[in-house]
Amino acid sequence: QVQVVQSGGGLVQPGGSLTLSCAASGNIFSCRTMGWYRQAAGKQRELVASSTNFGSTNYTSSVKGRFTISRDDAKRTVYLQMNSLKPEDTGVYYCYIQLLLRGTSRYTGVWGQGTQVTVSP
Repeated sequence: QVQVVQSGGGLVQPGGSLTLSCAASGNIFSCRTMGWYRQAAGKQRELVASSTNFGSTNYTSSVKGRFTISRDDAKRTVYLQMNSLKPEDTGVYYCYIQLLLRGTSRYTGVWGQGTQVTVSP
C-alpha cells in the first residue's frame, strides 16, 4: 500500500555536499514526523534529524549547522541537505516517516531502503 523511495547519496570528499531525498507514495492521508537516521559500520542506528508537521526540527549535535532537514508535505517527501561533510558522516542513511493511511486512525512508521554516504578524500 505504501512505497518509500530514497535517492541521493554517494561518494564525496570532505567538505563537500550531498542531498538526500525520500518520497512516500500510496494510500496516504497525512505524514507526521519525518526524519533521517544513519548507521555507521559496527555502530547502532542513530537519529540525525527530524521534522514534525508542526514545523519543528531537531538535529543531533554533531550535524547542527551543517545539515538541514526540509519537507514537502504535498509531495510526501523529506530532504536532507548535508554540507561540510566529514569522514565521520559516513554510513547508510535511512529515512523514516510516520504516516496515516486513508481509512485508518493510527499512524504507522515506514522506513526507506537506505542509501550509502561515503565521505573520503
